[in-house]
Amino acid sequence: MLILQDQLDQITTNTRELVQPERLETSDRAIAELFATGIEDQILPVGAKAPEFSLPDISGRLVRSSDLLSLGPLIVNFFRGRWCAYCITELEAWREMYATVRERSALVIGVAPQLVRQNDFTAGQHSLPFPLLSDKGCSVAEQFGLVYTVPEYYRQYMRSVLVNVPFVNGDESWRLPLPATYLIAQDSTVLFAEAHADFRVRPEPGEVLAALPR
Repeated sequence: MLILQDQLDQITTNTRELVQPERLETSDRAIAELFATGIEDQILPVGAKAPEFSLPDISGRLVRSSDLLSLGPLIVNFFRGRWCAYCITELEAWREMYATVRERSALVIGVAPQLVRQNDFTAGQHSLPFPLLSDKGCSVAEQFGLVYTVPEYYRQYMRSVLVNVPFVNGDESWRLPLPATYLIAQDSTVLFAEAHADFRVRPEPGEVLAALPR
């Protein structure tokens, strides 16, 4: 089985070979500053009750967390957008684990601030078998304690590498979620919660599944 973090580390290695050091320093600075805010310590923790939410899927149909939880435990993967290679690699890892997730009577969804049509592109391009929901303005991610605003200097960097967050998200807020994975029990109790200020680090799907009730 491929280790997700190994794949992510390879993206980082490739990036460091291709990108100028001063550009890398900009990205490293943004990660360090976000980590220093203590945001990782403020996320909705294990043992808390997850908020109910209702978000549109790629067809525009509203999907309610309560309806999903009536079917089984729910894995929620908050991701930044289709422009993030790390996020796509993580979503593809969940695609490969999807049969195992269903065998365990659980469900998985992806949640991002990007527009419905961007989620549609993402699902189609990467053959994702699970719902992608559009969290415009990061309203649900905020309830999980995951939201931050991209600083101006990093906005300039992102534009320079052709990442147009306002276009993808349909607003000018530059609000993004920390990449995060939650496992929510059917009674809405959080069984697993992990989020990182360093977008290059993600939990292994196997770790999440290990927290499912037997």
